[in-house]
Amino acid sequence: MKNEVYSWRLSAHHKAELEGEARREGSSLARLLERITAEWLQNRRKSRNDDEAEQTRMRRRVMATVGSLRGGDSTRSQRASELVTEIIRSKRAKESNASRRID
Repeated sequence: MKNEVYSWRLSAHHKAELEGEARREGSSLARLLERITAEWLQNRRKSRNDDEAEQTRMRRRVMATVGSLRGGDSTRSQRASELVTEIIRSKRAKESNASRRID
């Protein structure tokens, strides 16, 4: 049962086009707008469901890799700061040695 009223403003051009389409369909403007909005809502629901299905597929692929990376050093994450510092020192030493050879 239709018992709700909604109104909005639109250009005279759009209103005339909608009324013309309703006449061509042999329908009322209210029925045309009901059909248009129902189709739009259905498409939106379908689009959301497609998005959710894609998100589910992506989550499944990502979760298949969780915990599968191995580096052989079980303490690496705890020592990350120390390891990065070592890498930086090593690069600086190489750069320093290279610049000494050039001079």
